[in-house]
Formats: sequence, structure tokens, C-alpha cells
Amino acid sequence: MSRDAWILIGVIVVVVGAVTLFFALRLTFKLVAIKRSLNQLGASGKLAFWGALAYLIFPIDILPDPIYLDDMAVVGGALFFLTRLLRKQESLRNALPHAQRLARQVSARRNRPPAPPSAQQRPRGR
Repeated sequence: MSRDAWILIGVIVVVVGAVTLFFALRLTFKLVAIKRSLNQLGASGKLAFWGALAYLIFPIDILPDPIYLDDMAVVGGALFFLTRLLRKQESLRNALPHAQRLARQVSARRNRPPAPPSAQQRPRGR
């Protein structure tokens, strides 16, 4: 193989490594941000988070370790699920004050004392 071919292979390896590192760091930052919100997610969110983290740590992989595409796919899938879960809870939390206000209005209407009879409804005395 010529020297130019080796240089081309080296450049390709460096570019692939840089792109992989970029996405791995991006996923890591998102994973840390999700970790901070883990208490709000419930059991399914915690299971997805810790399951993805366990898959990253354990040496048994679908693809060999120099290729981190499977790890990135598992973490990306977990992040997608956790992000959807957080957005769903946030939308419910945003809808909660409106629902509470409506509930107070309905409760106030039910607990309102009866209105005094109007002048037309009062019986006339003799």
C-alpha cells in the first residue's frame, strides 16, 4: 500500500472517531441532564435510565467494543423515551393549575348557599 492510501485511511479513522466522540459526549450531557430529573420520572423512567447505563458498562455488547454504535443506539433510545416521559409530565403539570381552577369553580357553585327568593316568588302577606 502506498503512503497516500495510509494517510487516507488515517484521516477516515480520525473523522469517524471524532464524529463518534462528538455524539457520545452529546449523549453523555443529555444523560446527566435527565439524571437530574430522575425523581420525577417514576419506575419506568428509572428502569430505562439505569438499564441504558448498565448496557454501557457491561462488557457484553451486540457489536464489538471499538464500534460504539450499539451503545449509542441504546442510550439514544433511552433518552428519547425519557425525554418523551418528561415532556408528558410537564404538559400535565402545566394543565394542572387550569384543572384546579375549574375544580374550585365547580366546587364553589355546588357549595353556594341557596339564593334568596326574588320579589316575584315571595308569598304575599294578607
